[in-house]
Amino acid sequence: MMKIAEIRLLLLKLRLAKGIGIKGEHNVYNWIISNQNTTNIDNLNSKIISQIAQLNCKNAKIFMDDFDSYSIQEKCINNLKHSKYICIVDDNYPNSLKEGYLPPNILFYRGDISLVNASFLLGVVGSREHTNYAIQALQNILPNCVKSNAVIVSGLAKGVDKLSHQCTIASGGSTIAVIGTSLDKYYPADNKELQEYIAKHYLIVTEYPLGTPTAKFHFPERNRIIAAFVRGVLVVEAKEHSGSLITANLALQNNREVFAIPGRINDIMSKGCNDLILAGAKPVLSSKDIIEEFQY
Repeated sequence: MMKIAEIRLLLLKLRLAKGIGIKGEHNVYNWIISNQNTTNIDNLNSKIISQIAQLNCKNAKIFMDDFDSYSIQEKCINNLKHSKYICIVDDNYPNSLKEGYLPPNILFYRGDISLVNASFLLGVVGSREHTNYAIQALQNILPNCVKSNAVIVSGLAKGVDKLSHQCTIASGGSTIAVIGTSLDKYYPADNKELQEYIAKHYLIVTEYPLGTPTAKFHFPERNRIIAAFVRGVLVVEAKEHSGSLITANLALQNNREVFAIPGRINDIMSKGCNDLILAGAKPVLSSKDIIEEFQY
């Protein structure tokens, strides 16, 4: 029989190991949940884990070499010493995340972890290259959402993400930043001051352990966490093929509400939002259009 403490440590080691990936980690977690009462964790060596994770030959070798190395122990010690984490088997792990696509087994964090279980979590996404219209929309909508106890969740990227965090803080609200880097990285670099402020007063979460190099594919992976975390996603400004639309579609797949700020029909910065509205997203003209969906 596996103890919760043993499962937590194993899932942490998997998160730190090379070659296994998010899908492999999730396969192992599902297997553990099905077999935790009949299996001793000592029987799970790297070869067996690679088979449970359904890794190909190349990734299995990478994983086994790394999982059995001394460096993985050093990584565990470093992350346990310099960061905190919640695990999918913990009581305070958000149920909303468990319902989403490939929920992260491990979330590293800095700040007030209780915010992840707030009842009114609203995701805000949009263009990195925003216009003044995005600023005006956020200043018009977010303050009243905050007064209704909304906790604003965004990705701390350049543009609408950063604006949404700043507007929430200025309105006296709470915010969660789901970042696509490790806690010891700042991307973009000029977000360092804001990231440190949010970590001190609110909450920063990531699935990437300390020292993880920044990679482009981390940001779509981050989007799935935002989409699952929240009860609804507001898209503020988005071009036709904006990454924000990926988050909106993931939210729909998770049965979350999707809201969009309408824009002029000839404005390329609003094309994505207008298309979302045509596809069934709720147009937002005031904060009331969002708040009324959460008053039940």
